[in-house]
Amino acid sequence: MYLATPLASLLVNLLHQEVIGEIDLIVPVPLHWKKKQERGFNQSELMAKEISKKLSIPISINNLHRVKNTLSQTQLSRSQRQKNVKDAFKIKNPEIFIKKNVLLVDDVLTTGITASECAKSLKNTGTSKVFLIALARSNM
Repeated sequence: MYLATPLASLLVNLLHQEVIGEIDLIVPVPLHWKKKQERGFNQSELMAKEISKKLSIPISINNLHRVKNTLSQTQLSRSQRQKNVKDAFKIKNPEIFIKKNVLLVDDVLTTGITASECAKSLKNTGTSKVFLIALARSNM
């Protein structure tokens, strides 16, 4: 949790100014409530809050929900990951995303399947654009 501020600063520095000017709303990749309760925090949410503060862009924390308590993706193949997160995300208040450009914040990007599912849920609500920023990139 103590690293959220410096890591968010690093991510903000990586964003291009033209992208920053387009962002209307920041959304962290959500954890299922059980996983968040076990950990005590959502690392993507902590970074998203700091990015929101630094850029003075509103954040939406409770509107993109992980409704499926998925398995950890770390040991799954690409096809298993796709099945694992299919229909795992739902939007609570879709009206807040209509015609908005959203910055989706994730901790680690491996295949991009989780981020893609989140983006699909957001786009289905009428979101104009979904930008993604992740702290780390991992290869399978």
